[in-house]
Amino acid sequence: MADKRDYYEVLGVPKTASDDDIKSAFRRMAKQYHPDLHPDDKEAEAKFKEVNEAYEVLSNPDKREKYDQFGHAAFDPTAGGGYSSGWSGFGGGSPFGSSGFGGFGDIFGDFFGGGASSSRASANSAVRGENLRQSVTITFEEAAFGCEKEIQYRREENCASCGGTGAAAGSQPQTCPTCGGRGTVTRVQNTILGSMQTTVPCSACGGTGKIIKDPCKACGGNGRVRTIQKRKFKIPAGIDDGQTIRLSGGGDEGYRGGSNGDLHISIRVKPHKRFVRDGADIHQNITIPVTTAILGGSINVPTLERDCKLNIPEGTPSQKTFRMKGFGIQKLNSQEKGDMYVNITVDIPKKLTEKQRELVVKLAEEMGDDEASKTKPKKKGLFK
Repeated sequence: MADKRDYYEVLGVPKTASDDDIKSAFRRMAKQYHPDLHPDDKEAEAKFKEVNEAYEVLSNPDKREKYDQFGHAAFDPTAGGGYSSGWSGFGGGSPFGSSGFGGFGDIFGDFFGGGASSSRASANSAVRGENLRQSVTITFEEAAFGCEKEIQYRREENCASCGGTGAAAGSQPQTCPTCGGRGTVTRVQNTILGSMQTTVPCSACGGTGKIIKDPCKACGGNGRVRTIQKRKFKIPAGIDDGQTIRLSGGGDEGYRGGSNGDLHISIRVKPHKRFVRDGADIHQNITIPVTTAILGGSINVPTLERDCKLNIPEGTPSQKTFRMKGFGIQKLNSQEKGDMYVNITVDIPKKLTEKQRELVVKLAEEMGDDEASKTKPKKKGLFK
């Protein structure tokens, strides 16, 4: 076991790699060293086996945990505490089982076409259309109150001229003689490890299982065309930036009678010049005169619907926040509304007239502010 390379090193991933990272690395390296791409290359064949062996362990949570703890000894029956991985070694023919890949059939099916049954299903069965994604930008007010929008986008549909078959009117696609309509072909290669069997897409029909001798002129034999769609949809009140609306059936049309995909619309909300949103609540800053802060009074507060009066008590300090209950944004799928928070900033004048200064000095004297009361009005210049 000492001459075996570390499985993480084999796949080129760190020990902290996620399951998706391991799967992605395996796909990449399996393709790189696949025997079909390197016929009679013993080194590539050995690499291919090594990659498979590493993935067989690291893709299994239980085996990976034991490997992280004991290393290769976890799968050596001669080592104490180890357990068999289920491989019979080299004496019993191919280590991948009679199918050629053993437990690797599913993932190889993803990019080599799968087995005969899965390929027949993909070539002849109904397939759901792809989902599509679009984005729409709306105003702050439209997000708050809801609105109706129309979107224009491209989607893929079955060709109306040929009904999606790809064949010209009056003709039909023929079953591929190479793969018998399965869409895949099986290759068997004899190696020192035994017979290795792989399933790959049929090159004669491109994996469709059909041969089109007289292509449809409208779609060029593809059976699919790109169309421009216009669709109106409603945006509910209270939707927030980044949320998504799903329009069922708005995606690409399905294949061979399969259902349509969906259209996912991502909502982008423009920022407001005054309001800042926090969920269903709204925040805004309002500046008031120092006299209002001292004496109190009533101010106008803009809201989403109208201006409202807000009473400012006397002696209100700067950065005081007032809550206006129910003046926020309607919560999504609810009649309840959030609140509005008004943050007060007191405007301290930087320049005063002579009369204003005299009044402030008198106020300081009345309030016992000795230092401020010592401030004298600025003297006028000779020519003033």
